[in-house]
Amino acid sequence: MDLSGATLLALIFLACLILYLNGKGRRHKGRLPPGPTPLPLLGNLLQLDPKEMHRSLEKLSKQYGPVYTIHLGSLPCVVLCGYQAVKEALVDQADDFSDRGEFPVFYRFTQGNGIAFSNGEKWKILRRFALQTLKNFGMGKSSIEARIQEEAQCLVKEFQNTGGAPFNPLDLVCRAVSNVICAVVFGRRFDYEDNDFLTLLNHLNENFKIMSSKWGELYNIFPRLMDFLPGPHHRIFRNFEDLRKFIAERIRSHQKDLDPAAPRDFIDCFLIRMEQEKQDPLSYFHMDTLIMTTHNLFFGGTETTSTTLRYSFLILMKYPEVAAKVHEEIDRVIGPNRAPCLADRKNMPYTDAVLYEIQRFISMLPMGLPRAVTRDTPFRDFLLPKGTNVIPLLSSVHYDPTQFKDPTSFNPDNFLDENRSFKSNDAFMPFAPGKRICLGAGLARMEIFLFLTTVLQHFSLQPLVTPAEIDLTPQCTGLGNLPRPFQFRVLAR
Repeated sequence: MDLSGATLLALIFLACLILYLNGKGRRHKGRLPPGPTPLPLLGNLLQLDPKEMHRSLEKLSKQYGPVYTIHLGSLPCVVLCGYQAVKEALVDQADDFSDRGEFPVFYRFTQGNGIAFSNGEKWKILRRFALQTLKNFGMGKSSIEARIQEEAQCLVKEFQNTGGAPFNPLDLVCRAVSNVICAVVFGRRFDYEDNDFLTLLNHLNENFKIMSSKWGELYNIFPRLMDFLPGPHHRIFRNFEDLRKFIAERIRSHQKDLDPAAPRDFIDCFLIRMEQEKQDPLSYFHMDTLIMTTHNLFFGGTETTSTTLRYSFLILMKYPEVAAKVHEEIDRVIGPNRAPCLADRKNMPYTDAVLYEIQRFISMLPMGLPRAVTRDTPFRDFLLPKGTNVIPLLSSVHYDPTQFKDPTSFNPDNFLDENRSFKSNDAFMPFAPGKRICLGAGLARMEIFLFLTTVLQHFSLQPLVTPAEIDLTPQCTGLGNLPRPFQFRVLAR
């Protein structure tokens, strides 16, 4: 049951008044950047569109500059807009901006456990452990490349089974992408028709969609109020609980036949470390942290990559001349018989440029994940008190006209030099730069290249409407930019 805007606003005001009277507001030392004047309790809510939060923030930057303060309810957040501001903070002062900021929709579930939403020494130790363990199980090596190639062939077979009939690729792409991280974390892949696996992926998809809607944005601004209001945001936490149970069940299964001398996957390695440190009351290796870390890896290793691939299909159908050039490069470098491999990439500058441009253009996580400063931090002419929330507008970096020519247009030339060789750009930040760069960035790059080139090696993508009618604007935008649901045909080449 939806609520009228007036009723919702009134409830927000009343709840915030109670919170304010209980907490007497927050007091911050330091010198925060100027910004729009907040209303008591509501902050700058009336100047923001929860359905397009990043666009509202970008619009405000035109008035207040690339660094300004916005109040989300009673919480002041420093907004960084444009390449230069984001680079100065997240790259040049990486240590100072390396904490995770407040993100209530995730915190209610994680309670600060896991890698993505922990801070301080806990985060450093867990991240170091995860990086080393993932590396030991093939991340960045030929073994994980072979795993992706195998799953890409499974996806091709599923596409072939459609027989040229229209279909929505969402489910099949999610299953293929998710199986790669499942092999590393759970030590196995799942059959595409496994009911538990399908339920799990449905929960992930639904959560990503709701968290990218106005409901997810409003929850992050007014979490205590939204806990009492009806709406689809409550499904997030029911789904989270089902995900927790699924992961916990897999962990119990691992415990039954664990061999400390021969760990099979990430869960085994974590369980071994738990046993080694079970007498240490300060250890960060315990069951709750294992569940949350596994969830972080599973969620992060499924949603953004699968969504990027679905958006890639749409864009290539929207611009058939681009798809034709990619097909030509695949035919010339790889041919029709052998599977694409990562070594091909250096010989495919146009395809590489297309993949980079797709990620720039869609700006999958337009606001990144919130950061916080680790200490009282001088930044430009301001002093950000320790713990200040920071919103790095990654979409504003990817659409910065000082870095990309005509950034609102899709143009692979953004990543090609005058000799038609691939050229990188420091303003390409889909995985967020600095100390908090996505743990699975390397894996995602491998998957996007191998899955997409394998599909295009075998098929041409046929839209059900004319290219001019294909709508690339997101279905919803918040945590992520999600493409509108679509169907297409795949025809054998």
